[in-house]
Amino acid sequence: MHRVHLLRDGYLALVGVLALFAVTCVAAAGNSIKREDFRVMTWDGVHIHVREVTGPAVTNAEPLILIHGARVPGIASFDLPVPHGSLAADLALRTGRPVYVMDARGYGGSDRPAAMDQPPSASLPLSRAYEVVRDIDAVASEAMRRSGAKQVALFGWATGGMWAAYYASLYPQQVSHLIMLNALYGGSSKLAAHAVLGRGTATSDPAHPDRLAPGTGGYALYTVASLFPAWDRTIPVADKNAWRDPALAAAYAKAALDSDPAAYTHRPPSFRAPLGAIEDSFYQSEGRQLFDASSITGRVLIVHAQLDDFWSRPEDGLAFQHDAVHARSVHLLDLPNATHFVHLDRPQHGREQLLDAVSAFLADKDP
Repeated sequence: MHRVHLLRDGYLALVGVLALFAVTCVAAAGNSIKREDFRVMTWDGVHIHVREVTGPAVTNAEPLILIHGARVPGIASFDLPVPHGSLAADLALRTGRPVYVMDARGYGGSDRPAAMDQPPSASLPLSRAYEVVRDIDAVASEAMRRSGAKQVALFGWATGGMWAAYYASLYPQQVSHLIMLNALYGGSSKLAAHAVLGRGTATSDPAHPDRLAPGTGGYALYTVASLFPAWDRTIPVADKNAWRDPALAAAYAKAALDSDPAAYTHRPPSFRAPLGAIEDSFYQSEGRQLFDASSITGRVLIVHAQLDDFWSRPEDGLAFQHDAVHARSVHLLDLPNATHFVHLDRPQHGREQLLDAVSAFLADKDP
């Protein structure tokens, strides 16, 4: 046991050193990027953390909001202080748009439900999609106020893509562009069986396989070690560092832990993430709809990474395309040899192609 603690503490020390080095490098190379952190309040009284990221030249185009997925909050997902670690900064520079990185309720710097200070078993899954759309609405309203724009563009990764689309279906007049990266979408009986969600998996109720397991609590604790197995498995080379910068991996792990003020009170250090996203995703994986894409009116880009074998499926994009009958346009983009974490991988492994496609799409060109 003593050896385990030494290995863990040594790894965390390495994370700290690498992250500090990364901050220094980015500060020297990225002076043209400006960042401002602030909070907004939802109509139901929840404070949501937001970071505004802008480049040296800001156009009058609609602001872009980046929405994280089920586990790791916004800054760790989209604005890491390492080369090629900030999708927010790269998109701000390429598009001239103000970019906003948000944390949904229960994540990062946003308010956490009081139940997250109790044992997970004391509550049902927290931060359900119908609540997160309120968070997106508060951020969108502030982004439009600051910019003077009448609409926003949304980029959502994984569960964030589902949340973004849900919001766009409720407020179609406020969303000019919707980008979904490796996201689920229900509404089809032709969806392929899901690898980790739905009937036949550990997430289902054995007595009622189409329902979520009844023991699922309000939130879960995640260690640094839990962040990498699925990512590593889908990288198709033995040397993971050749595909993913180890400095970025260290910064990602550190930012995930730092997002929760209680993380370092656990042994090993662990951050909390609500499980409402898992319940919503469970039902989406089963073909049940949380929302109907037919009410979305903006342009839509659905991106699927070829090596994402555990979350999104090509069938999700096809089902969405079928339903989005009022969208201005719907583009399906398959990224060959790209992982679920493509925006955090090295540029030549899909990240550059993703940036090119998103930039073109936001400029109303075909991606």
